[in-house]
Amino acid sequence: MEPEILLQDVGEFELQYLHYPGDGPAVVMLHATGFLPWLWHPIARELAGRFRVIVPYFCDHRVSSPHEGGLSWRVIADDLNAFMRSLELSRPLMVGHSMGGTVAAVTEALHGPMASRMILIEPIFLPPALYETDLTVEQHPLASRSLRRRNKWESEEAAREYLLGKPLFANWDPEVLQLYLEHGMAVTQNGGLELACHPEREAALFMGGTAVDPWKLLDRITCPVLLVKGGKNENRAVIDLGQAASLIREAELRVVEEAGHLVPMEKPREVLELIVEFFTG
Repeated sequence: MEPEILLQDVGEFELQYLHYPGDGPAVVMLHATGFLPWLWHPIARELAGRFRVIVPYFCDHRVSSPHEGGLSWRVIADDLNAFMRSLELSRPLMVGHSMGGTVAAVTEALHGPMASRMILIEPIFLPPALYETDLTVEQHPLASRSLRRRNKWESEEAAREYLLGKPLFANWDPEVLQLYLEHGMAVTQNGGLELACHPEREAALFMGGTAVDPWKLLDRITCPVLLVKGGKNENRAVIDLGQAASLIREAELRVVEEAGHLVPMEKPREVLELIVEFFTG
């Protein structure tokens, strides 16, 4: 099924989201930094019907600059709270990946109890010392890389070939990669493609990632939480999800062995099974 593409007025801004109707509980799904709701589509469409699935887009709903501190993830958490309340969601289930996982955790800690259950896939819980450090864009390894990211291709086939040559995309599920090409890129005036979430926007999101320290908030989360990590993620030595699980009152840690950081893009079927099991078991 294809989702409805809707806008929700949240007062200061309008937030675009995908809506998959259903008669069951609401599931709010949150995407990773610089990506987009459509990458959840292979999973969301399978949940639709027995769940009502809502997938908001956090990239350009606020004006921000990476050179002026970026877009704080605390602000995004406040925006997510306002969004969910404007939709009058009662005790929704939540799934967040990467930035989305961190934002879900911060939202629940600061504005909860709100969620009935949460799944946090590879949330970005950096070493605590980094939240005390003021990095410039040039010093931030991810923000600086975003600004150097290639942003134009002459055709979809050229973009596909480029992406498949990059380790970040090499193991993506083919359908998810196609969704990224169709919805994560916009057609330019000359018929080429460019990223829908501009590198400046992505860099601003990365810069805002150290604005709130999630380690100080995890013990406030009272709903059951499933933490998911990729067994081949190179960040596992830096981001200690085992420690995170020990700080949350009711948490379980699962590993998707053959995945890296981008677990939903690489292993959507396994992620779907985890979601169904945790939300219905």
